[in-house]
Amino acid sequence: MDIIFLGTNGWYDTCTGNTVCALVKTKRFDIVLDAGNGLAKLDRYCDGSKPVYLFLSHFHLDHIIGLHTLLKFRFREGLTICAGTGARSVLHTFVNNPFTMPLARLPYRVKIIELPAEASKLPFKVESRPLKHSDPVLGLRLRIDGKTLVYCTDTGYCLNALKLATRADLLVTECSHLPGESNPGWPHFNPETAAGLAVKAGAGRLVLTHFSADRYPDMRRRAMALRVARKIFTRTTAAKDGLRIKL
Repeated sequence: MDIIFLGTNGWYDTCTGNTVCALVKTKRFDIVLDAGNGLAKLDRYCDGSKPVYLFLSHFHLDHIIGLHTLLKFRFREGLTICAGTGARSVLHTFVNNPFTMPLARLPYRVKIIELPAEASKLPFKVESRPLKHSDPVLGLRLRIDGKTLVYCTDTGYCLNALKLATRADLLVTECSHLPGESNPGWPHFNPETAAGLAVKAGAGRLVLTHFSADRYPDMRRRAMALRVARKIFTRTTAAKDGLRIKL
């Protein structure tokens, strides 16, 4: 299993990267986590020969704005978009006229699955739980090719994040806040929170992504966050666009 980070910014694009998106390449499927502007790079690593599953954690624009690039792809085995309750209504509104090419007119089959109710329709095991944010957001736990990958973004610390992350081979979390920063009205992780979660969960590795564009304007700031996190959990990596991890 390879994980390739296509976008690692939160909120908006900067010279440090595009908004959040990651590709998980498995034996039978290409799995995409969120659809920020990093999604436009997908065809550099994905030739469309495998079924593609796109998981959307929630519907804030920095996680779905890349959907307007779906027309450029040729997914010969189709695309399945997986998101929370109400996803069909949201996606058929957003990915439609007058905003972009409607889903029904894309040159490949598109299916929508709403989580958690329809998770049994997926060909691999996925557990989703609501996290702590200003709008509904799902954390994900994927079990595939003998590995467990957990993805928790746009959340403050919560019990569901811990339940999802427990004994994960790879835990991918956001790192929107700076070290020591918190805001109960706008819940996000800082590096200490992410690393602390990895310790409590007994995770194998931690990758920080979704660095808020205003708080992390350059890689120097990301390196600072990494140093702080590694004091708590040594097996931490700070993602950057193009980072590739083998699991």
